[in-house]
Amino acid sequence: MTTSATTTTGPTPRELIERCSTADAAVLRRAVQYVKQFAHRPIGISDIAAAAGVGPRAPQLAFRRYADTTPWAYVRSVRLDRAHQDLQLADPRRDTVLAIALRWGFSNRSRFSAEYRAVYGETPAATLRS
Repeated sequence: MTTSATTTTGPTPRELIERCSTADAAVLRRAVQYVKQFAHRPIGISDIAAAAGVGPRAPQLAFRRYADTTPWAYVRSVRLDRAHQDLQLADPRRDTVLAIALRWGFSNRSRFSAEYRAVYGETPAATLRS
């Protein structure tokens, strides 16, 4: 089973922001934009908070309240979606699941595969071969 490249593993940025008050929306919008822009780099809560212009607790509360998740879980969902897109576009003769997983910050192939399968209904290797 292959899903489209536009599949997301969580609420879209627009859906998140529509759930927020004005002040929370600004924090969440800046946090989401930062995560989407820098998903390929190491990201910590202090980075997300600095990008949102608030202390570390504000993004944690905003994500929990309006997305029923944590900033770190959101980072992982964005990275998983990007890995999914890369696997769909990859050439199985020269690209590997491990290389793509590592590119998006997943250092444990078994955990990556389990998380991927839970979201997309197939293994990363199956997506790469399709």
